[in-house]
Amino acid sequence: MTGIINRFYRNTLMKKTLVKRVKMIAAGCLALACSLSVQAEELFPEDIFVTLKDSGEIAQYAGQDVWKGDPVMLYNAITPDGKRLVVSSPKTASIYVFDTATHKRLAKVKVGKASKGLKVSPDGKEVYVANEAEATVSVVSLERYEVMATIPVDKTPHNVRFSPDGRKAYVTMQGGAGLGVIDTHSRKYIKVIPTPGIPNPHNLDLSDDGNTAYIRDVSNVVGVLDLKTEKIVKVITVGHGHAGIDIAPGGKYIYTGSIAGDTVTVIDALSLKIVKTIKVGYGPHGVRVSKDGRWLYVVLTSEDKLVVVDTRSLTIAKQFSVASFPFWIAVTGNP
Repeated sequence: MTGIINRFYRNTLMKKTLVKRVKMIAAGCLALACSLSVQAEELFPEDIFVTLKDSGEIAQYAGQDVWKGDPVMLYNAITPDGKRLVVSSPKTASIYVFDTATHKRLAKVKVGKASKGLKVSPDGKEVYVANEAEATVSVVSLERYEVMATIPVDKTPHNVRFSPDGRKAYVTMQGGAGLGVIDTHSRKYIKVIPTPGIPNPHNLDLSDDGNTAYIRDVSNVVGVLDLKTEKIVKVITVGHGHAGIDIAPGGKYIYTGSIAGDTVTVIDALSLKIVKTIKVGYGPHGVRVSKDGRWLYVVLTSEDKLVVVDTRSLTIAKQFSVASFPFWIAVTGNP
């Protein structure tokens, strides 16, 4: 009898232990799932918007929503309040304005032929559009949705950035003239700054204080231009082909892709030395940093992917499939 009782207690104890372990494993799995969920949400602290060139659509993350745009969605820019997305379409010589919450198209505005890069002014009232085939920049009111001025510039303007105070607009002249400067008050093209070593300025970004322009050439170099002295400080060899360029909020690193290669180059903004070259996959073009500087978003035109890079470790955190030639990225809070 005693042996039977002992076996009963042993079996009961084993069952209780097994149940306890199963519960612990289940709890651990739940915790891991929650952790992964939080991590995924953390990748997109603000919404980002990716233009899909081939399908004419826009992909929005987080949520991975894909919504209808219009033919050949190319460059995009977001308003400072994050409520509207402006997209260029060289095929229709137009820009399109969308509501970021409802995805509804608010306006279509005819600009110039081969409308390419564009940027919303710091006050959110206007968007400047580089019309590559016409050598003009269109000034479009985001209150009236109409062209307020068409400014003649040098050959092949490609992209635009504003000074922090909004008084000047800088335009890359891919035709070889240099970096053009527009007075936004008079809406006049006031000068062009030569960019020796940067023969075909393609894309650009500015430092937070507006004193330095980082210019990505159509080939494999980045030029650092002092806007006070109007002199090129350094020319840095990066990945093959052209690409976007972005300086992280706070100004620690400069990031640029390589549409004819498979790398993103990370440059220290103080020393102007290359910190790391990250292999991300083929055709990285659009690059943009999250508002807090924590994540770098890169679109791969040749692999139809969105890559998220951890800017602390400078390693890939996650990849997302996104079809139809993802081209450019706009990030809420980092316009």
